Formats: sequence, C-alpha cells, structure tokens
Amino acid sequence: MKILSIDTASDVCGVSILENENLICKMDSNTGRTHSENLLPMINNALNKSSIALKDIDLLVCDNGPGSFTGIRIGIATVKAFYDSLSINCIGISSLESLAYNLRKSAKDNELICSLIDCKNDNCYYALYEFKNNKFNELIGPSTDGINSILDLLSSYNSKITFIGDGAINYKKLICSKTSSSNFADDNILSSFSLGLAGFIKYNLGITNENISPIYLKKPQAQIQLENKLKNERFLNNE
Repeated sequence: MKILSIDTASDVCGVSILENENLICKMDSNTGRTHSENLLPMINNALNKSSIALKDIDLLVCDNGPGSFTGIRIGIATVKAFYDSLSINCIGISSLESLAYNLRKSAKDNELICSLIDCKNDNCYYALYEFKNNKFNELIGPSTDGINSILDLLSSYNSKITFIGDGAINYKKLICSKTSSSNFADDNILSSFSLGLAGFIKYNLGITNENISPIYLKKPQAQIQLENKLKNERFLNNE
C-alpha cells in the first residue's frame, strides 16, 4: 500500500510517502506558517522523487489537529480535494496520536504514553495512550487543560508514563516534581512519517474517514480577540 501523509499542524510543513510501514520519501519545510504556498510543491516534489504518481496512492493521511488552525484547514482541504478528484481512501489522525507513533519502535507492551503540546499560558493539549499489540490504544482522547490539572489527572494511573511533545520539554521540571516515575522521549517533533504510520495502522483496523473534520480544542486567537472587543464595547455602551 502506498501512502501520502501530510502534516501541517505546526510551523513545520511535512510530507511523507510510505510503502506500508516503510518510508520512501520525507520532506520538511520550516519557513514559518506558509503552508498554503509550500504544500502542493512539496507533494509534487516528493511524488517525483519517489517516481510515484498521485493516482498510484492508496491512502491519504492528514493531521486534523489540535494545532495551527490555518495549517490544519490547509492540510484537510488538500486531502479532500485529492479524494474528490481521485476517490483515494483518506483518514485524519490527531497530532497527539501522531506524536505517540514517534515511539513505535521503542515502546513496550502496556507502556503509557502522554502526548503534550504546549498551547501557552500553562495550558496544554494532551492525550494518553497505552501501547499494546504494536499500536497505541487511546485511554484519554484529545483534550486541553492546565498542566497542573493534567498532571493531577495522570497521577491516578499507577504506572510509569512516557511524556512526548514540546509540552513535555517545556514543563519537564514540573512533571518531574509532580510524578514519582516518568520518562521523556527524545524525539518531540511532529513527523509526517509517524502520521502516515498511524494512518496505516488505523486503515488496517478498518478505519477511514472521508469526512475529516478539524479537532479544535480552543477557540482561534482571532475569535477570542473579537469576543473580548465586543464585551468591552458592550461594557462601555452600558456605562
């Protein structure tokens, strides 16, 4: 099975082509959030480098969040356009699950993995997985909360937890102070290869989703600013 995987949830725009679980080609561009300009040329370059045509792709995988609101929409829209034109199977994978698959080769059966993505102001996107039978089973789905509340919740699991993601890096001291036993991953960056791998595993479980929707756990900053502006205007008008 040939897989085209697209990751646009962060500043890095990533494209990978896989043959089942084997990586054929991987390209990354970290030029800021200019995914609308970079993504299609990167896909074209990756296909050409791999000597594969888009019509030969069997599965499309994209990151459906949480992460960059604009980036996620660009990735999903691209996959949906390819699906509409070529009827290629497609699936959306959360960035938190994708991070967990960075540990696919090193994880041990029954190991708990907590993916943490820093969303500022001591808050994180998070999810908890258990590695079993060569895949990551979801124990806590994609959520958002303050880092202290997340660690309090995780304290109910009487098992060593491996933390991964930029949240694990940024809050490492706090995590160590509040957990008696924890590990930290070495590779904490979202990867289009791990994303494609997660998509392949899900597809083999019979999961596809042509109606991919973004996972928005927080309101966009522009919406928050607009709501605050409207509140202030109402307050001033009522004075």
